[in-house]
Amino acid sequence: MATKALELLIEEFHKLPGIGRKNAVRLAFHVLGLPKDDVARLAETLLKAKETIKKCAVCGDYSEQPLCDICADEGRDGGTICVVEDGRDILSFEKTGTYKGKYHVLNGKLAPLSGMTADKLNIKPLLERIAKEDVREIILGLNPDFDGDVTASYLIKLLKPFGIRITKIASGIPIGGNIEFADSATISRALDSRIDV
Repeated sequence: MATKALELLIEEFHKLPGIGRKNAVRLAFHVLGLPKDDVARLAETLLKAKETIKKCAVCGDYSEQPLCDICADEGRDGGTICVVEDGRDILSFEKTGTYKGKYHVLNGKLAPLSGMTADKLNIKPLLERIAKEDVREIILGLNPDFDGDVTASYLIKLLKPFGIRITKIASGIPIGGNIEFADSATISRALDSRIDV
């Protein structure tokens, strides 16, 4: 029988995405086995990250500065914006070393049955960027699953009036797959073979 404190620790780990009950128990016991200094450093690191990491004022990705490194980089092509679901996708695209444009993070995808509606996504700032900046192309770098396709269709309707090129990454990413888990060659091929929509 777990103590109340242990059960609370397990429940906190269980709240994390992708952590089932068994993994939550493993993590809790691992933390209990660590020296007190290591636990204190972990707690301090979590709090410091929460205090210092904010959203980039332009793209919505995480950053310790008002602008993330990519938005602040004048060598990047500001005329091409790759729209992604979250910052993990940026890491995947950046691993390819082939994409030299900028990004826009939606912070999710449309999933009305789960309560994720358009007003909860970072769409309005994207439209404002396109209206203010010299944007030539929007690449929809969304996961090729049902909600990703619904989100892409919704964005296409909003973006068409701007008269700019709108593309989707090619189907090198399998349907139902996640960009985050795709290898660099697959992502690079998907970017290079993107299609107009």
